[in-house]
Amino acid sequence: MNAEQAAAGDAGTPESRSAPVAAWSPVSWQSYPAAQQPVYEDAASLQAVLAELQRLPPLVTSWEILTLQQQLAEAQQGKRFLLQAGDCAESFADCASPLISNQLKVLLQMSLVLVHGLQMPVVRVGRFAGQYAKPRSADTETRDGATLPSYRGDNVNGTEFSVAARRADPQRLLQGHMHSALTLNFIRALTEGGFADLHHPEYWDLAWVEHSPHAAEYRRIVAEIGDAVRFMETLAGAPVASFSRAEFYTSHEALLLHAEQALTRQVPRQRGWFNLSTHLPWIGMRTAAPGGAHAEYFRGIRNPIAVKVGPEVKPHELLHLIDLLNPDDVPGRLTLIHRMGATRIASALPPLLQAVREADRRVLWVCDPMHGNGETLSNGVKTRRFANIRSEIEQSFDVHAANGTRLGGVHLELTGENVTECLGGARALNEQDLTRAYRSTVDPRLNYEQSLELALTVVHRVRQNSAAAPVG
Repeated sequence: MNAEQAAAGDAGTPESRSAPVAAWSPVSWQSYPAAQQPVYEDAASLQAVLAELQRLPPLVTSWEILTLQQQLAEAQQGKRFLLQAGDCAESFADCASPLISNQLKVLLQMSLVLVHGLQMPVVRVGRFAGQYAKPRSADTETRDGATLPSYRGDNVNGTEFSVAARRADPQRLLQGHMHSALTLNFIRALTEGGFADLHHPEYWDLAWVEHSPHAAEYRRIVAEIGDAVRFMETLAGAPVASFSRAEFYTSHEALLLHAEQALTRQVPRQRGWFNLSTHLPWIGMRTAAPGGAHAEYFRGIRNPIAVKVGPEVKPHELLHLIDLLNPDDVPGRLTLIHRMGATRIASALPPLLQAVREADRRVLWVCDPMHGNGETLSNGVKTRRFANIRSEIEQSFDVHAANGTRLGGVHLELTGENVTECLGGARALNEQDLTRAYRSTVDPRLNYEQSLELALTVVHRVRQNSAAAPVG
């Protein structure tokens, strides 16, 4: 990178009102400690792959990114609600049209319930088209006396417990880019081609929807929206084009910094640098240290960004991170996704809300009720209890209301497949049910029925809190 490029890259962060920081460039993160990075045996092979990634077309555009940022700014003002959801870890094998379309169907159905119940637009952001890397709590895994590197997602290595599969292979980064592009191409074709048409919500039906305990309530919502659409078009005297398509944005945890750097580009007629691998990258809880490489990388890109916030974070630490990532308080720039756990949220979240409110910093608060509620059963199976997931969402709304802040979205791990990975829900899944259809390679996901039930939970809790709020 030459001096001119470095100077242009420094424009990726607006002039700060706080103390000066070191100049930023897409490679400046390499001077900071980088957690959760795979170890590649062949450095030359990695560099060749990164050079190829730099040459390939990007996956998203700067104008899509800036449109999303504007919508997130409106969500910060209480004018929209964010639904961010998808697989815990995508796999290359699941890049198939039925799986992708089923994922979209779940998100469409959930957003329809939220739009109807909350009476506001919903920003749909999928955990897809790039969620191929996962942080791990341990670098290695031991089975039957053998120790191998942990599985870190299909962008890094394979799930099979063998030396060859668990070796970090840089060629997988190219496969990840290809599968992301294929996924995005199919999603765009569906959403632009009438798949999301409000005139035909039956297109979104999943095979087992009729058997869901929530089917009747969902059908009632669909019928009411259909009546409203027909009424508006009768008044307008013509079909309303916006009812025939839906916007979807992508997100993933920007974990593998070499790969993210390769997709960080400058574009014509825009200042600074954009990560063009996704619309909304986020920093995970394990890599969110202000002095780390991920925070350094994120502070310079122009995308809206998100940060996972756990129960151990102290108010001053969070404010330090906010100052680093959004020093000029740009609207729509920063989303904070709290993931506390149902038993800790009531005590851990209020100090953070109060600190950010008193500092008058503009953020979008989002609840991730999944990652703080994981548990491992006696047989070694990882699961989550739906009752705890629902409780954390309900408590989040209550805690925000009590502290004068607003919960503006939810962040969920779910699938459009009829899996049995989380206990409880409408069908009261038990431990025996988990053996029937447990397919996740990393974390347990909500199935369709549990996802729809959570959307209804959000609506019911918002309405309940609105009814209890003082008037005037």
